[in-house]
Amino acid sequence: MTAREVQDILKVDRTTVYRMLKDGRITGVKVGQQWRFSRASVSTILSGSSSPEPQLPLRPADVLPLHCIQPIQDVFAEVAGLGAITIAPDGTPLTTPSGSCAFCALIQTSPQGKLACQESCCPLAQAAPGTISTCHAGLSYAHAPIRVEGVTVALLIAGQFHAGQPESTHTAAQLRQLSDSYGLDPGALAEAAASIPSLSPRARAQITSWLARVAGTFETIAHERATLLGRLRRIAEMTILEKY
Repeated sequence: MTAREVQDILKVDRTTVYRMLKDGRITGVKVGQQWRFSRASVSTILSGSSSPEPQLPLRPADVLPLHCIQPIQDVFAEVAGLGAITIAPDGTPLTTPSGSCAFCALIQTSPQGKLACQESCCPLAQAAPGTISTCHAGLSYAHAPIRVEGVTVALLIAGQFHAGQPESTHTAAQLRQLSDSYGLDPGALAEAAASIPSLSPRARAQITSWLARVAGTFETIAHERATLLGRLRRIAEMTILEKY
């Protein structure tokens, strides 16, 4: 649509049309020396809806400022008394682990153990939020998704506990299998396993609630950052168009 057509439809002057273009309420492209405006964005305004934002960058590295996420995660892990980490949906760690227990730290000293830990995280992206999952080493974890525009860009995980039942703790056979698989000292692994906390159903529910609230904070940060980056990209595109 031409500027004149937009003016006629919205009942505004030419200056207002270009102000709306500048602040993103309508979109357009410069053809030669004239602007042509998106009919869809004008229709959106007429319908009473806000103008859609440009497509948001959804890579975790783009939308999650890790220098802000890390200290919040550290405090959460300290308050909860558990280990915590933020990962991409494919299991790739985005943050440094917080509050890691001695057992997991020992497993992580083995390259094979470290890889198994990462692979254990992958199924969490498909699990329902609040679900308690068990990793390859027999520890329990809760997780909460971090979503932007309905897309899961990361997961916040908290865990390294037993589920509370006596049978949930490690058996001698399990510890022996882990030590053999990852080349770890059986005595050191057994000693570390003895310090793993067991959580009651009430404690697990509390952790799940806290986890969801912290993940919600991360979502707010991610969404605001993504929106800002989208607007900056749009300004850059408009600047390039104006040069031509």
